[in-house]
Amino acid sequence: MSFLHLGETLGTQERSLTMRTKVSLPPVPFRTETVGHLAPRLRLAAFCTLALIPLTGCQGISGTSVVSRVRIIVASPDAPAVDIYEGSAPVAYNLGFGNITSYIQINPGSLTLSADTTGTRQTLTTVAGTFAGSAQYTVLLSNVAANLQETVLKDQSSPAPGGDVALRFLDVGTAIGAVDVYLVPSGSLVTAVSPLLSNVAFGSNSGYLNVAAGAYKIVIFPTGTVPTATAVAAYTGAVVTYNSGSARTVLLLDQKLLTTPSVQVITASDYDSPSATS
Repeated sequence: MSFLHLGETLGTQERSLTMRTKVSLPPVPFRTETVGHLAPRLRLAAFCTLALIPLTGCQGISGTSVVSRVRIIVASPDAPAVDIYEGSAPVAYNLGFGNITSYIQINPGSLTLSADTTGTRQTLTTVAGTFAGSAQYTVLLSNVAANLQETVLKDQSSPAPGGDVALRFLDVGTAIGAVDVYLVPSGSLVTAVSPLLSNVAFGSNSGYLNVAAGAYKIVIFPTGTVPTATAVAAYTGAVVTYNSGSARTVLLLDQKLLTTPSVQVITASDYDSPSATS
């Protein structure tokens, strides 16, 4: 199974939702190759040194170089730490489970990115893709070490509609099973809302969903579980404010600290409007 590939219109799959809209996601077949390794605790941007690829791209009307931007997210629960290369040029070093890099500038065009065991040039996997100028992408390393996958996703680089936030959910948890995802407004109970997404399975990609900007917490239950006062959620997050016009990618990952499958959630920032408001 695989996430939707670069050529598919991920960033344009926006759907306006209300908080009571329910979306059922079938798993998406994996079709590329991956690499990754995560530390026992998830850490945003806990990566080591990043190196820019030399830029010689086309010149825009303003005279500035037209470049692509790419970030790396590692979601494999048991793969070794990796270094990322574009050809012989280093892109990022020593990335492990849960790491999200910042966006890195690269030359637009058809490129092949490899993931090598850290400190070596032993290639674990590669992925080829076409990177457009003035666009941004995620290279996602996922799945277990025995079946590593590397996938290119196009990220949203423009604002969500006024008053909305664009949220994309990726299920990269190999052991958590199908789940229902709730987006619970601050001050509300999960029992008062319907699931935003239902039957989310490993490999699922929701595309970008437009929901009203505001403060929410993410709550996740095994698929089919009816939220009650005694029901145990697989995940309950803190309240987070999502500003108008922003775009986020929310990843569901394995919980490495528990023997019983559970869920960890990390969020990557795709776009922030210069005049963002909640």
